[in-house]
Order: sequence, then C-alpha cells, then structure tokens
Amino acid sequence: MRRAVFLLVFLGLPWFAFASGHGPVFGLATPTNSQGEWSFDTGLFGRAGSNGSQASIRGLVGYGFTPHLTLSFTLPAVVTNTTLPPTRIQPGDDFDSTLSWRFQHRATKVGTRFESTAFAGLAVPGPQSGFTGVAHTTNAPGTMFGAVTGMASRSHYIWLGSTYTRFFEHDGDKRPDVLDYSLVYGYRPPKWRRPPDKWDWRLFGELVGERSHRFLEANSIVARTQAHQVFIGPSALGIYHNYTVSFGVQLPIYQNVGSMFPKERVRFAVNFSYLLFQHSH
Repeated sequence: MRRAVFLLVFLGLPWFAFASGHGPVFGLATPTNSQGEWSFDTGLFGRAGSNGSQASIRGLVGYGFTPHLTLSFTLPAVVTNTTLPPTRIQPGDDFDSTLSWRFQHRATKVGTRFESTAFAGLAVPGPQSGFTGVAHTTNAPGTMFGAVTGMASRSHYIWLGSTYTRFFEHDGDKRPDVLDYSLVYGYRPPKWRRPPDKWDWRLFGELVGERSHRFLEANSIVARTQAHQVFIGPSALGIYHNYTVSFGVQLPIYQNVGSMFPKERVRFAVNFSYLLFQHSH
C-alpha cells in the first residue's frame, strides 16, 4: 500500500498543482501566477488520531489571468480514511475552485515587497466524504472567503491570513462552517541562495488553527461535534528551475474537541510542483 501511494503521487505530478507550491505547505501565502502562467502540483497529506489515520492525494491546476488574478481548481482522492474533525487547512475530500486576487503589491526596496491577497471560492464535498458515527451529512457545497497579507524579502517571509467556509443546508442537514487561520514565518539564509541551476531552499515555521461549528442533522444541532484545534511545526521549500518540493509536519498545541471526535496527534504533508513560468512576478 505504501509503495502504491507514492507511485500515485509521482504519476500524478505532471497533471495537478497546489497554490502552496509557491510558499508554505500548510498556511496561507500571497503568491499568485503571473499573466498567462500555469502551475501544476500534486501532494500527499496525512492526519493521524487515536482512532486511525487519513491520507489524501490532492492536486490543483492554476492559471494567471493577470499578474494579480489567479483561478485554481483542486481534485482530491482519499487513500485511507477515518473519522476526524472537519478541516479546510489540511486537504481531504473537498473539490475546490478558488479565485485569488492580489489587491496590494508594493515594493519598498529591491528584493522586498508587501502584499495582500483576497480569496473567494466554492467547496464541494466529494463522494468519499462523510462522518460515520457522528452525523448524517449532505454533499451540499459551500462558499469560501478569506484574505492573507504579509511581507517577503530575499531572506525573510511573514504572512498572516484567514478563510471562512460556509456550507449550505440540504433537507435539514448541514456540514459545520469552518474558520481557519495561519501565521507563517520563513527564513532563507544568504548562504542558501542559489542560481537557477541549483536547489534554492528556505525554512518555514507555520502555526495554523481551525474552528468548526456543530453539525446539523434533521434540523437539530448534533451535540459534542464542535472542534477548535491549533497546530505548529516546521516545513521546508526547495526550488529548482520550474520545479519545487515542499514538506512539513505539525503537532497540536491546543485542542478543544467535542467528544464525538478523537483528538489529532500529528499532521504531515509532501507536495511536488511544476511551475510553467513565462516571466517573473
């Protein structure tokens, strides 16, 4: 099974992409594709709790309509599944379409810029989604809105952002709305700066949190299904020509989870990207 998972990841590499291929692997960041540019990734994302683990392969293709406006689509596939609290930070079984608008892009000096990006999108739970033993759920879609702002230089990166996903109700059933937020700091030591023909690396410290409301079933609130968790951990990003690889791990530092869900013990991610650049951002 393990070999099959990694084989699927590498076979999928040319076809999919993640926005995180430009930056941190867990938290939000401001990069968007330049006009006429395509980006492609695929990644393996995992969550583990006391009742088992979940592993998902998820891809995204992104296209830049302008230097500051990017449209992206994601495609998930759940490899192993278990019942864990709802998430929108860690890719799982939701199909997403997202429009990213970088409404602020201000260079203060050579190599340093301040940026802000707004997000709007549609989330559709896939056929593998479900919360067995917790509540009967619907695959009704939801809308997502959010924003992230921060600074990037040749050596330092910092981003603060949040998104809110609200799912629609169907026949008295409703998935919980999810608020997520992240704070990311990145560092690229001067000695690590490399020309395009060598790997160029940077390290990130990522703090992410998400808070979900309770489920609605037959027009009644399902007790003990709320959750609020905060995770922290390191990640790394390497860039070589048009290719990137990013990976990281996160551990919980705060958990207030209803008794219908187990507490998560660890999250991990490995992501591969191909960036079809025509000109620089």
